Order: sequence, then C-alpha cells, then structure tokens
Amino acid sequence: YCSKNSVSRLCLPQFLSITKCSMDASFGGPSPVFPRINVRDPYKRLGITREASQEEILAARNFLVNQYSGHKPSVDAIESAHDKILLESLKERRRPKFDLQGKWKKVTQSHVVKFIASRFETPTIEVILKTAAVFLVLGIWSFLSPMEDGPIHQVALSLAACMYFIYSRLQSYWRAFLYG
Repeated sequence: YCSKNSVSRLCLPQFLSITKCSMDASFGGPSPVFPRINVRDPYKRLGITREASQEEILAARNFLVNQYSGHKPSVDAIESAHDKILLESLKERRRPKFDLQGKWKKVTQSHVVKFIASRFETPTIEVILKTAAVFLVLGIWSFLSPMEDGPIHQVALSLAACMYFIYSRLQSYWRAFLYG
C-alpha cells in the first residue's frame, strides 16, 4: 500500500510516474486528455444537469475548453457536446407549446362522435365500384333516351337497384324496402 507520506522502494516507480505525468503537463509535455471524451450523453460529457441554464452550459464549456485546450480531440468532444445541447434547446423552443393532436383526439373520443361513427361502416372498394357502375349505366341510359313521358323506367330501375344494394348490406327485405 502506497501513500504520499511514505515512499518505499516498492512504491517509488509508481510515485515517480505520477510526478512525471503531472510535471509534463505544467512544463509543456503531453496535454491532459479529457476523461469523458467517449461519453455519449452531452450533459454528462460537460458535467452538468439537464436543468442547467444557458449560462451554466456556456461556463462549463469554456472551463473545459480552457483546461483541455492542448488536446484537439478533447476540445472537439467538448464542442460537439455543446453543439448537441444547443440544437436540442433550439428544437425544444421551436416545438409548439400546446398539443393539437391531443386536442383532436379528445374531440373524436366523445360519446356522441363514437355513437355516430359506429352507425356508419365504410364499404369495401368492390362494393363502391359495383354501385358506381350500376348508377353510371342508369345515368347514361337516362341521358341518351329522352322520353316524352319522363324517365319512368330509369327511376324504377334506380329504386330497385337502391333496394338491392341496401338489402345486400342489411340482409332484411323489410328494412331495405323501408329505406329504399
């Protein structure tokens, strides 16, 4: 066990290496390396909390840059952490203070909206295309064959087509007849 007060033969090499390293930095030797150079979190890298103000962030950056100014990778790591924190705060300031999507979700989740939405079903594409084709043919037939009496046959066929499509959805003759 080595202590500062007692330097034995076993501790001498360790003591000399510590003394040599500390003397190198003060006399222009190799610059000290930033110990948190590989830490991913920019706040931990600068040694500050997430609640730190802009002044504290800038003070920590300036202190660390001055302390490790001789080692370029250390300065780059400190600068990148400072840049990440600044970009994060810029994104936070640009983000709207109120939540529009949350407001709309609350509106669509009311009981009235749920009741109305449950009353309607979105038909499949096949049903929509079949219905559109039938009524397109009936519309073209009405336009191409004008009659003096009026389009009685076309209206009757349109009513029958409506009742058929309602029946295919509801599976009830009486309800299809009443709705048609």
